[in-house]
Amino acid sequence: MTRVWDEFAASVFDVISPSLLLFLLLVAAGITGALWYWYPAWVPRRMPRWRLRRPNWRLPRWRRRKKAPKPARPAKVAADPEFRPSVVLADGTLLADRLAAEGRYAEAIRQRLRDVVGDLTAAGVVSPLPGTTAAEVAATAAVQRPSVAAPLGGATELFSDIWYGDRPAHRALDDHMRALTGEVRARMRSGTP
Repeated sequence: MTRVWDEFAASVFDVISPSLLLFLLLVAAGITGALWYWYPAWVPRRMPRWRLRRPNWRLPRWRRRKKAPKPARPAKVAADPEFRPSVVLADGTLLADRLAAEGRYAEAIRQRLRDVVGDLTAAGVVSPLPGTTAAEVAATAAVQRPSVAAPLGGATELFSDIWYGDRPAHRALDDHMRALTGEVRARMRSGTP
């Protein structure tokens, strides 16, 4: 086997010099690596179909482009300490309390944070857009009203630990979230910046 390999290598090196062969191998490896890295971009999604297009004998129409309307900014709502955007069920109980009574503590904690974010939005402290995270809402609220920074930060951290950190939720954590959101509401009512 060694003799066959030696004869093969000698016949290759008779045609191509070793340095040129090494260079060609490096170029081939670079091209293969680049194709592997950008694989989805150069592979067609489906095979192209070749169709003959019918000639279009119509003259192009010139149309005026309509100006796109400017996106409306969310209006700030005057602070009303009695306003409760919390989800209230038909029997007068809060959705978060109903979820906690059913033993669905993680969902109750999420709903309590949603309710307090709704209160902050109604007070004009924050205006969350779709896709805004709880941490971003807390940071914005802390800039607008520094007094709510600590309890809202704690509520956000508790929510993140449960929903993203896979921490099991139980009644004590729900009670802690209720206390934190109550403190945020109390500080909002006091009106201190």
